Amino acid sequence: MRKVKVGVIGCGGIANGKHMPALKSVENLEMVAFCDIVRERAEAAAREYGIDGARVFEDYHELLAMDEIEVVHVCTPNSSHAPISIDAFAAGKHVYCEKPMAKTYADAVLMCEAAEKAGKLLSIGYQTRSVPMFQLARNLVRDGALGEVYYVKARNLRRRGIPTWGVFLDYEKQGGGPMIDIGTHSIDSALFIIDNYDIASVTGVSYRKLGAKCAESNNGRLFTEEEYQVEDSAMGFIRFRNGCAMHIEASWAINLEETGHTPIIVGDKAGLSMKDNKVRLNGELNGALYTQELSPNKYTRDLVKGTDLNENQYDMHQWISAVTEGTPLLSPGRKAAVVSQIIEAIYTSAKTGKTVYFD
Repeated sequence: MRKVKVGVIGCGGIANGKHMPALKSVENLEMVAFCDIVRERAEAAAREYGIDGARVFEDYHELLAMDEIEVVHVCTPNSSHAPISIDAFAAGKHVYCEKPMAKTYADAVLMCEAAEKAGKLLSIGYQTRSVPMFQLARNLVRDGALGEVYYVKARNLRRRGIPTWGVFLDYEKQGGGPMIDIGTHSIDSALFIIDNYDIASVTGVSYRKLGAKCAESNNGRLFTEEEYQVEDSAMGFIRFRNGCAMHIEASWAINLEETGHTPIIVGDKAGLSMKDNKVRLNGELNGALYTQELSPNKYTRDLVKGTDLNENQYDMHQWISAVTEGTPLLSPGRKAAVVSQIIEAIYTSAKTGKTVYFD
């Protein structure tokens, strides 16, 4: 089995918390180069995750110039996802880019076009697709257990959970707040489960009501208005061309006691919700209402069946399998671009007060 040589661009929180530990679980893989604008971060990553002699850079172009690198992971702020990924494709690399795919839908499309032109793979970091519970829900919808799906509620609500590190509050670098940060996962998960990407219109609202004054989630420190540049909650309503509708909610700070991040799917045969790592089906059978609980197991997911890989590890295994074996991508760029399209439309609608329609 050949070794896939990987270069990591951006060695901050998401690389250390997700990418590099999960990549390390893949046996036929070597992390051979690391790049960060703070050299010490790249050096620390190389020591912990790299092979002997792993190289360290501050300029990602130097990493891309390494012929032996086959795969690049882009783990940088949102605004740099597109230019780095496009340069990587031009250098002949496959790219796994952290979510959200890009700051704008136009950039997401450019990334897809660059990948297709280069004949290389583009995958986006939506690891929730690798959660067994979500794959079980996808299978039930695919197999017709819900009948015709006509309503979806997707959410990712934190009562108090403002990220206080990195550049999360910087609009220019991130493009938004909780909707583009965590709402993006909920939108993607819902689209994955129902397998519908044909969007007709989007209406959205966003609010900046609590973020600058939430001491509870800011280590006891209040932000200034200048520091807190993004929304603290946003909501959207999406219409699909087949008549289905989806409601999306995302917050870092909101005065709701009940929060969560799992979707609700409603069909004309049954409805689907998730709780305590179980998928719950509900409907009516022979004149009686029923609720049935189904538990995912080691054999629910499509690949590496019988293993206990967590979602990040599974995500990396399926990604490298796509590179080496040609298995279908779990999170391909073209589908992830629709998520960026929806998020951008929510923000546009919130700003203009008008619904955004798509041809």
